[in-house]
Amino acid sequence: MTKSKTAQVVICGAGILGVSTAYALAQQGVKNILVVDEHPPLTLTSDKSSECYRNWWPGPGDAMVQLMNRSITLMEQRAAACNNMFKLNRRGYLYVTTDAAQIAGLRSAAAEAAGLGAGDLREHAAGSASYAPHHAEGYEGPDGADLLTDAALIRQHFPYLAPETAAALHVRRAGWLSAQSYGMWMWEQARAAGVELITGRVAAVETAGGAVSGVILADGTHIATSTFINAAGPHIGAVSKLLGVDIPIYNELHLKAAFNDHLVAVGRDAPLVICADEQELSWSEDERAMLAEDPETAWLLGRLPSGAHTRPEGDAAAQSILILWDVHNEQVAPTFPIAEDPLYAETAIRGLGRILPGMRGYLERMPRPSVDGGYYTKTQENRPLAGPLGVPDAYVIGAASGYGIMAAAGLAELVAGHITGAALPEYAPLFSLARYQDPSYQVLLANWGESWQL
Repeated sequence: MTKSKTAQVVICGAGILGVSTAYALAQQGVKNILVVDEHPPLTLTSDKSSECYRNWWPGPGDAMVQLMNRSITLMEQRAAACNNMFKLNRRGYLYVTTDAAQIAGLRSAAAEAAGLGAGDLREHAAGSASYAPHHAEGYEGPDGADLLTDAALIRQHFPYLAPETAAALHVRRAGWLSAQSYGMWMWEQARAAGVELITGRVAAVETAGGAVSGVILADGTHIATSTFINAAGPHIGAVSKLLGVDIPIYNELHLKAAFNDHLVAVGRDAPLVICADEQELSWSEDERAMLAEDPETAWLLGRLPSGAHTRPEGDAAAQSILILWDVHNEQVAPTFPIAEDPLYAETAIRGLGRILPGMRGYLERMPRPSVDGGYYTKTQENRPLAGPLGVPDAYVIGAASGYGIMAAAGLAELVAGHITGAALPEYAPLFSLARYQDPSYQVLLANWGESWQL
């Protein structure tokens, strides 16, 4: 016998974006919300995140900075509401270079971010006493960025960095949180407001008169609804096709590794530390010969991108650190479980050794890391989707490539605003699928520049 239900809103996907949308709608008084997912909430890719956030984004335009500023403000308000149970901090992002020629690029990036609304740039050279250190806990602090170019000042505040460090750019409205705790806090609030979870897979979305009228699950359950939200993470492309809509997205596999930093290569109170230099890794002659023999590893002998990064994980008594380096950017179809990369952790350790000498000690005896990961779902310009899906009463939230945790609150607010008729910020159209139909946006895409953002 076919099971049937009725809902005002059906959300496909219980990842951080789906949960955030359910929370935002419930906060605006929407009733009878159903979330559908084959997996428990926050367990497909949301729990594989590095859990970081930043308001540090390049142009063109200030849309990404404004979105992230709003999203971070909402996270801070929620932290205040729950006595910061999800451990939001503002330790910042620390971009480090060992090449003095890169200082101008760091300064330029900071000036661009400042012009877009991320906060002022402050420079600290020899003899400066104006630099304000970060606090390991809590989410109060300055915004903008501090550029440190004096070796003694860098050594004073970041003694774990390499002596040859030429500059460190400390982005201040940034840090990390316990994303699982954050997501579950929102989920508990949503459930308390009446949001319901159904375990299942959306197999079809029905329309009547051209608008959404119902959802059919793989087990045959029929849900009559007037509103459907596609929050299916790496599967948003496939789910959109159920409505005959092709959205311009693709997926990349991204990994992270964790291990106990018994050599204390990174201070326990450190920010997210990022190598801003491209580099060629140092290998022994035997290692080079072995890597060169296999086409799947030969690329490790070439020049690799900037962006190797690490941060402490856990409290001051813990030893765990996370290490990441996005050296693979191939488009792939999402499959689970994810493919393994036995060299990932070693590659990241070697890359971080450029700016963190303590990492080099692990090359003598590699630690046993835990490696996991998920998919970055991207649009071609690496900006997310949050708004109407192109069929009346259907919406999409996704393509938040690696920044879903930090953007979730702001993006969910946009989708909820579209549904309830609430006032939308001026940047909302720039995250709508309809932007691709705008001729001026097509011109912008044709001239989209490269960026070294994480």
